[in-house]
Amino acid sequence: MKISCTHADSMMVLFFAMILMVGCVGMPPTSQPVVSKRTQMHMGTLVTITVVASNKDVGYRAIQAGFDEIKRLERLLSTWRSDSELSHVNAEAGHLPVQVGRETLELVVRSIEMAQLTEGGFNIAVGPAMEAWSFTERQRIPSGEELQRLKPLVDWTTVQISKEARTIFLPHKGMRVDIGGIGKGYAADRAVEGMKRAGVQGGVVALSGDIKTFGVLPEGDGFPVGIKHPRDDEALVAVIDLKDEAISTAGDYERFFERDGIRYHHILDPQTLRPAHGCQSVTVIAKEGVVADGLDTGIFVLGPTRGMELVERLPDVEAIIIDHEGKITVSSGLRDRLRSP
Repeated sequence: MKISCTHADSMMVLFFAMILMVGCVGMPPTSQPVVSKRTQMHMGTLVTITVVASNKDVGYRAIQAGFDEIKRLERLLSTWRSDSELSHVNAEAGHLPVQVGRETLELVVRSIEMAQLTEGGFNIAVGPAMEAWSFTERQRIPSGEELQRLKPLVDWTTVQISKEARTIFLPHKGMRVDIGGIGKGYAADRAVEGMKRAGVQGGVVALSGDIKTFGVLPEGDGFPVGIKHPRDDEALVAVIDLKDEAISTAGDYERFFERDGIRYHHILDPQTLRPAHGCQSVTVIAKEGVVADGLDTGIFVLGPTRGMELVERLPDVEAIIIDHEGKITVSSGLRDRLRSP
């Protein structure tokens, strides 16, 4: 049985898993692992958790532990919730520093680190420019003057963080931070930690196209993941087996509109506040979901050449980059791991 992760807002990754899915769930023998799966809606997307456990009850407890952790983080971090810690930070922009919890501070710090690694390609402060474009609603093209006026509000380097006081301060009224480009990977990491504590042998947490795997399938194999082509819904570029790894994709097909034959998509170059046009998609594989999720957008903005140079410098990070002409570039550590669909 093939299991695919598909959703209107999904990244470009489809995961296939567990031929034993139908035959194992609910079977009485305990001598072989049982595979269980559940899907719920969290963080604005479909979340699917699959586990390999010694029995059905252990598997379901682990699945619930994973969902509980994702729900808890959503309450802290979602800017769609007016009572979240990040919403409070945004509400006090230009006024006061806001004290936040350890996890909120950690994720904002990791976001700044991703921005530094990608020369600002990843930017948690780009929200005001995203609103100006309104990719999913009004679908408008802002003027150059309007984008220029927004520049101070999207400058991630002005975000002030005090680790000692555990505060975050946005110095300009109208600034806001949004961890949507990295939060799902972080949540997947944390969900996996909770599931491991529950005693399962392996599994997959998939928040739309952000996927974290741990352990192995009952037969000892890694979890096969298919990487979908950005211009053909029915085609896969390649398949890779993941073991204790995360995968995330940023693509120009997720949220976009077309005018006069030009595709305007939601991945903005923070230097121009216009869509970055060097790539069609970037898929990143890393040990941590938070790294894969943050780097894919930043590398997309850097473009195929500088993006791949960065990947080759980073330990435990691999990538597949499809440039604007459809040319596929694979990092050195992946070339022997990819296989045909």
